[in-house]
Amino acid sequence: MATLRFSKKPVDLEALEAAVAAATVGNGKIRLPGKPKLAPGRPKKREIPEGLWTKCPKCSMMVFDKELDENLKVCPHCQYHFPLGARERIHSLVETCTFEEMDADMTSVDVLNFTGAISYTAKLEENKKATGHKEAVITGICKIGPFKVALGVMDFGFLGGSMGSVVGEKITRLIERATEKGLPLVIVSTSGGARMYEGMFSLMQMAKTSAALAYHAKERLPYISVLTHPTTAGVMASYASLGDLLIAEPGAMIGFAGPRVIKDTTQAELPPGFQTAEFLLEHGLIDAIVHRKELKQRLIYYLDFMTAGLEHRAALVA
Repeated sequence: MATLRFSKKPVDLEALEAAVAAATVGNGKIRLPGKPKLAPGRPKKREIPEGLWTKCPKCSMMVFDKELDENLKVCPHCQYHFPLGARERIHSLVETCTFEEMDADMTSVDVLNFTGAISYTAKLEENKKATGHKEAVITGICKIGPFKVALGVMDFGFLGGSMGSVVGEKITRLIERATEKGLPLVIVSTSGGARMYEGMFSLMQMAKTSAALAYHAKERLPYISVLTHPTTAGVMASYASLGDLLIAEPGAMIGFAGPRVIKDTTQAELPPGFQTAEFLLEHGLIDAIVHRKELKQRLIYYLDFMTAGLEHRAALVA
């Protein structure tokens, strides 16, 4: 019977440790020398940098932000009107260096000590930083074309353009200044309604602004109300709907209550698009729909017509 014999040749431990160390990579896993590294199966997803492109919610096309700004925030493909900030809109309407702002330092206070998920004071500070405005409306005296005008422009970016005590007071002072100086009035509205952080104080602004407009109308001075997306609730139920001329931007949502509330209250089927500017024009609530890029020239045309009978017209175009 054959006898198995094993070699007693000593193992070179140092050489073995060096070979293992050379083959060890990353987190301790051993890769065989010469084994090819496999590429990942899926290609890398290319991220679109923020602040360069915007997707249109209507046609889903990607629009270069610079092109969108140059086009007054109107989609070049489908003409969808994006929200426009108050300062940008003022710049698009008034003559250069003619806007004299009124009541620029007025700011809201938390008179009710409102408490919730976040305090009213904290909410105000957050919106001031986000928009660079102290309130949801900017008012002042300016020139649109050759006409001297009292102009108010709301900004939906500030707490949804809601009307609190300061917004109501600034609008009222603007109307009173227009009445005192014999000026035509133009207010560009965009709002979710009264500011519920201020409770009854915000609802009182509806009566206050409407009363000021009654005195303005008594002097037979023109008031043009421009309705943009969206104009709803307490603002639409007060000064926004009281213009001698009501014009709107294409596709703007205009109404008092939301569709669900109206449907639950009336228990009736609502026609499609019944709160759009196009539907309201067809049914006689508004007078015209004007594209944003044509708004300035159309306002000049309307002001020329509406001020024709004023005794002091010469002073308006000085």
